[in-house]
Amino acid sequence: MRRLLLSALGALPAALRAAPAGLNGRAVRGGRPAAAPDDGLSGTGGTAPVPDRHRPSPGRGRGDTVRAWTELFRVSALFSVPGDALAGAAAVGRSPGRGTALAIGASLCLYEAGMALNDWADREEDAVDRPHRPIPSGRISPSAALGAAGALTAAGLALAARAGRPALAVATGLAATVWAYDLHLKHTKAGPAAMAAARSLDLLLGATATATAYVGTGPGPRAPRPMRLGAVPPTGPDNVARAAGPARSPLAALPAALVLGAHTYGVTAVSRHEAQGGSTAVPLAVLATTTALAAAVLATHQRQRPGEPARPGPAATAPGSSYRPDHPHHPAAPAMPDLGAPLPGTYRPHHHPTAPSMLDLGAPQPGTYRPGHHPTAAALTPLLLTAFTGAYLRTAGPPLLHAALNPSPPLTQRAVGGGIRAMIPLQAALAARAGAPGSGLAVMALVPLARSLARKVSPT
Repeated sequence: MRRLLLSALGALPAALRAAPAGLNGRAVRGGRPAAAPDDGLSGTGGTAPVPDRHRPSPGRGRGDTVRAWTELFRVSALFSVPGDALAGAAAVGRSPGRGTALAIGASLCLYEAGMALNDWADREEDAVDRPHRPIPSGRISPSAALGAAGALTAAGLALAARAGRPALAVATGLAATVWAYDLHLKHTKAGPAAMAAARSLDLLLGATATATAYVGTGPGPRAPRPMRLGAVPPTGPDNVARAAGPARSPLAALPAALVLGAHTYGVTAVSRHEAQGGSTAVPLAVLATTTALAAAVLATHQRQRPGEPARPGPAATAPGSSYRPDHPHHPAAPAMPDLGAPLPGTYRPHHHPTAPSMLDLGAPQPGTYRPGHHPTAAALTPLLLTAFTGAYLRTAGPPLLHAALNPSPPLTQRAVGGGIRAMIPLQAALAARAGAPGSGLAVMALVPLARSLARKVSPT
């Protein structure tokens, strides 16, 4: 037995040298594990990727897909859109109505169409500068982004068509400007001007849709009645948007549209350097422009007398009269009777010391609003305008100054984000300047939402 045991121990080293496989089940060659077989489930020869080489995927769950689309659409910048239509409605002297709501919906669709089209057009550039964006990272396919842009554009035009043909014409120009900017004009010298024109057209869309959307007053609905872009809308009860002051043409919103367009021009000019940075003169120039715009908004309001409309409004005419002083077909006012001389047999107030005073014909008629006849609103509007303008400077100014002192990509992107958020108080200031402090407060209510969402999804 001892002899057999010694012979077995002596043959063990030779058996170990001749073993075809190691203890872990892999072939051993020269003391090192051999390559894994080709039919393994991991490694270069298997069907699954190696652990340290994660391929971009379209998302591992519904939450990742939603996150990718919110990044593509930059949803935190959406809150800068409704104020365009509200400021446009205030510029034409009307309260928000059905046409304003349709304009807001159309603007949101066209804005998001531009966001999706922007990333589709810049997918190769973003693959180098911003590989984390949804398209370069593979979370959203280019075809899906392009399809979303087309569908949203069609939806925006359909909503604008519901507000009337004039609104559809403005929306068509807006959509054409957005597509031209994203596909070609963005990388040219005309890029900032094209973006400024798009924002100005968005405000004019709200003004046109508000002034031209009508419904019937009878038991059944009546089709919208088209109106020329330069014509003055009637002030009868058939207009959905109640008169908030003297009725004006949609072209009366052009000054406010130019102010908003000038701000957008500056933000776009800064955004052209947000990937590489390195520009000091542009943020400084835009900061000076921002200050000038704020001063212009305040100065324009101070030149208007409190309670005096820019042009005669509907309150200057008797109820039921078709005469409108600002209408081109009525160049001369009809002769009004002298109410100061009482007719024979009528009551004369100066013959009685306690007689009631004569009827104040300057009192606003039902359905109209004149700030001069409401002391609280007249006193509140300048205060709100000053507060809104100060918020505009506070939101846009410091990031621009920081980007000018240190033109790095992070600070430049922060300046662009501040310029986008500053559009909200600027829209509120434009609405208050036009005599609609309520619309201004409604616009400013979007600031906390935009600020909180910007911490989760970047607006740039």
